[in-house]
Amino acid sequence: MALDPGYAAPRQAGVFFERRELERLLSLYGRMVAAGEWRDYGMDGLRDCAVFSVFRRSAEAPLYRIEKHPALARKQGAWAIVGQGGHVLKRGHELEQVLRFFDKGRFSVVD
Repeated sequence: MALDPGYAAPRQAGVFFERRELERLLSLYGRMVAAGEWRDYGMDGLRDCAVFSVFRRSAEAPLYRIEKHPALARKQGAWAIVGQGGHVLKRGHELEQVLRFFDKGRFSVVD
């Protein structure tokens, strides 16, 4: 049996966002860009999770990572928002519920 150097083992399918999830994430991204808070994003489909990262500047570490972990769906919830320091800021079973984290008025104008 000869080893064929051009042969690559089939890649296992990774986790990625469904169309509705991606539409919701990009809608949130567009709203935050219009507000001037976010400027860039990145997506990654890994073997065990899908990650949507948002950046203030593209050369920096992500401000937030919105992660989908299907293996945790029955336990803690498949969705999580992770901050810059790696701390989980919000976790839940539904994407809409988790994304409400960004709807809160985090800042208020003080005279």
